[in-house]
Amino acid sequence: MAQSPTIAIPKKSTDEVDWTGPIRAIIKASYGENPDNYATECAALQRCRQDAVRGAGSDLTAASLLTKYFGQLELLELRFSEIRVSFPWRDAFTSKLTTQTSIAFEKASIIYQIAATHSIIASAQNRSDPEGLKRAYYYFRTCAGMLTYINDNFLHAPSTDLSREVVKFLVGIMMAQANETFYETCVDQRKSPALIAKIASHTTFLYNGLCEEVKEFFGKGIFDRNWVTLLQIKAKYFTSLMQYQRSLADTAAGKHGEALARMGVAESNAKEAHKLSSSFAPYFVNTLSTTLPADTGTAILELTKNHLALCTEKYGQGQKDNDLIYNDHVPSEATLSPVDKVSAVTPVPIHEVYGTPEVQKTIGPDLFAKLIPLSVHEAASVYSEEKAKIVRAEVEKAEVAEGEVKASVESLGVKAALGRYKEIAEGEVDESVPATVLSWHEEIQRKQGVDGLEKQLKELEKLKETVARELDAISESLAVESRECEMMRVSSAESYRSGCD
Repeated sequence: MAQSPTIAIPKKSTDEVDWTGPIRAIIKASYGENPDNYATECAALQRCRQDAVRGAGSDLTAASLLTKYFGQLELLELRFSEIRVSFPWRDAFTSKLTTQTSIAFEKASIIYQIAATHSIIASAQNRSDPEGLKRAYYYFRTCAGMLTYINDNFLHAPSTDLSREVVKFLVGIMMAQANETFYETCVDQRKSPALIAKIASHTTFLYNGLCEEVKEFFGKGIFDRNWVTLLQIKAKYFTSLMQYQRSLADTAAGKHGEALARMGVAESNAKEAHKLSSSFAPYFVNTLSTTLPADTGTAILELTKNHLALCTEKYGQGQKDNDLIYNDHVPSEATLSPVDKVSAVTPVPIHEVYGTPEVQKTIGPDLFAKLIPLSVHEAASVYSEEKAKIVRAEVEKAEVAEGEVKASVESLGVKAALGRYKEIAEGEVDESVPATVLSWHEEIQRKQGVDGLEKQLKELEKLKETVARELDAISESLAVESRECEMMRVSSAESYRSGCD
C-alpha cells in the first residue's frame, strides 16, 4: 500500500566565506599573539563550514556536519563576539541573495539548514517499517523544534525564509505531518478506534488550519502550489479518516444509527479527497517540486482511492445491517457531535537535541581552546559577578552603619560637646564654676547643713515604716472581710435551696 506523501522544506544556498582573515586580525589586535600559531585552527573552521553547507547532501551525515558547525559557531561567538564576516545566503523560496556580517545571521541560516535536512530525512523514511515510522515521527518533531527556536531567538529576519510568518507556517506543516505519523503508529499498534479518531481529529484540525493560513501567501510566489493542493487533499482525507474511525467506535458501542451517519460523512469527504487527487496526479511534475516525493501524485491518488472504496463498502454494509437488524434512527450530519481532539505531539526543543552525548561528541572540542580556554573565560565571568555581588552587599551594609552612627552622635550631642571641649582645651572659655551655682550651694548649706540632711533621711525612714504598718493593717482587714463575705455567700446559697425545697 502506498504511503501518504509528506512535504520537505527546501534548503538555502550559500557562497564561500573567509573566516581566516577576520580571526587572524582579532588574534593579533585583541590577544597580542602571533596569528600564524592558529593557522591550523582557522583552516579547520574553514573546512568545517565547507563540509556543512556545500559538500554534504541531505542525509544523516549532512545533519551531523551541520550540527558540528553550529556547535563550533556557538563556541566561536563566545570567544570572538565582535567578529564581522560577510555571510552570503540565498533565500530558500525566492533565491534572493542576502549578505550580513552578523554571526546571528549565520547561526539562524545553519539552524534553518538543519531543520530542512531533518524534514528531508523524515520524508524519505519508509513508514511501512516500524523503525522508519519512528524516525519520521522524531525528525518531523526536531525540525519543528529547530524552526521554533529561530522564531523565538531571531526577531529581525533579513530574508523571506527566516520571517516569522513563513517559519510559523513551516512549523505548522511539520507538526501536522508529525501528527499524521503518530496516527499511523496508533493504527499499526491497533489502538482503539475511539482514540485513533481523536488523534485523526487533531490532525484534521491542523491541516484545515494550514489550508486557511496558506491563503495569506497567495500571490506572493513563496510556496509551491503543489503544497497547497496536497494540504487540501489531506484536510479532506483526514476528515474522512476521523469520521471513519469514530463510526467504528460507535458501532462497537451499539450506536448503529450514529455510526452509519458518520460513515456516510466519511464517504462524502473521501470522495472529495479522491476528486482533488484525480485532478492533482496527472499534472504533478517532480522536477518542478523537489520538496515532494517523486511518486506524490500517484501515491495520494491510490491512497484516497483505496480509502474511498473502504468507506463505500462499510457504508453499504452498514445500511443493510441497519435496515434488516437494528432499525436505528440515522441522524443528520449537522446534528452529529464533534469528535474530540487529542494533542499528543510536541516539537523537540533544540536543547534536547544538542544535550545528548552523541551530539556533543559530534561537535567536538573548541577549535580555539588554547587561545583562551573557555573554562577560564567562564570562570572569570563567574568570579567578576560574585565579586560584584559581595562589593554591593558590603557597600550597602557600610551605608546603613554610617547612617546609624550619625543618628547616634547627633542624639548624644557629641558634636557640640567636642566643640566646647576644644574651646576649653584652647583656653577660650572660663573653667570656674558659675557664680549662680555657687550661690545656690551656699544657700542650701546655710539653711540645712549636714545635720539637716541626715535628719530628713531619718524622717523619711520613719515615714516608710509607718506606711508599711498601715498597708499591713489594710491587708488584714481586707482578708477578714473576704472571709466574712464568703461565709455569707455560702449561707445565703443554703437558705435559697431550703426555700425552694
